Amino acid sequence: MNEAYYIAMLCGALFGGEPEVVHGFTYPSGAASIRVDCENANRVIEFGLDKRSSLDSVQQALFAAEVTGKEPVIVIIDRDGDMGRFEWRIALAANAAGVSVHFLPAALVDWAAAAS
Repeated sequence: MNEAYYIAMLCGALFGGEPEVVHGFTYPSGAASIRVDCENANRVIEFGLDKRSSLDSVQQALFAAEVTGKEPVIVIIDRDGDMGRFEWRIALAANAAGVSVHFLPAALVDWAAAAS
């Protein structure tokens, strides 16, 4: 399964949030926007899989928090049951930055989806 699947499955059910919320921002030479994976009244939640591309999760969560004024949270979907090098790097960086990080087993999410 891909990241979008887990966002759709978990954003509302686990966080009571809205998936894929867009926010505009300005910077010195223009304007742009970001898309937050999941957002509720108090938090912006960045989802990622247990792979290299999720190393930017800390930056994305922190930037979304700055834009929205909400608490940053990271959720990493663990597909292999191993605290591998990418999960370890994300956990250490999140801890250093004061960002909450949660690791959820993909099998548990898949099981819950099949049971519903």
